[in-house]
Amino acid sequence: MKSKSIKQIKQLFNENKVTLDILSELQQDERKGVQQLLRSYEKQQLKQKELQQRFMQMKQFDDQFKNSALDYLAGVDEAGRGPLAGPVVAASVILSPDFHLTGLTDSKQLTEHERNEYYNYILKHTIDCHIEIVDHEVIDEINILNATKQAMKTSLLELQQTPTIALIDAVVLEDMPFVVEPTIKGDGKSMAIAAASVLAKVTRDRLMEQYDEQYPMYGFKQHKGYGTKAHLEAIQTYGISPIHRTSFGPVQQLLKK
Repeated sequence: MKSKSIKQIKQLFNENKVTLDILSELQQDERKGVQQLLRSYEKQQLKQKELQQRFMQMKQFDDQFKNSALDYLAGVDEAGRGPLAGPVVAASVILSPDFHLTGLTDSKQLTEHERNEYYNYILKHTIDCHIEIVDHEVIDEINILNATKQAMKTSLLELQQTPTIALIDAVVLEDMPFVVEPTIKGDGKSMAIAAASVLAKVTRDRLMEQYDEQYPMYGFKQHKGYGTKAHLEAIQTYGISPIHRTSFGPVQQLLKK
């Protein structure tokens, strides 16, 4: 290995061509650059191991709710309960048996790049899924909790494959034709809920980016409708947009001024 340059050794790591024999040789290489590469590799391997362990824990969490291989488990989650503008979005997902995505977790813990990448993977590896959008007018009419429940319920009922059980992140749904299990912080425990959280958040974020093109003065692309300082200042300057939730306190207060 000492005959190879650090650049060549780095390429071996990048191309995942490092065997146990090569690692053993590199450990004897005293060059500072080589030792730095080794430390980075070991750190990366440890992270991958931790991600794999978390994935298996999330899969096992879901599997405990299945009585047989014939059961269909759906995960449900929402995005957009807190913002001052735009819709609330819910997604329901029944994952394929071969689903394997080691980095999957609560969508809020992922980068935008990861969410978009995972979104495409999830869609390709579902038995069934449905995404439901409830707009700001309905939110103002029936309140955000009921609008969220409506979005979640519809997303489940519109699945073509009826689930045996649905795991839902914290919300209680009544009068469903199958078992619905509320799970506190479920998007960090359940693989199916985490997948649903990614579909819901990416869908909503993309909608808010479209709204940003219609109403660029509000900065929807940056804050996605949440009540940031810049967003509140924009409302004070330009008034409310057609997609603001007028039933929300901060918007009401600004309307009274």
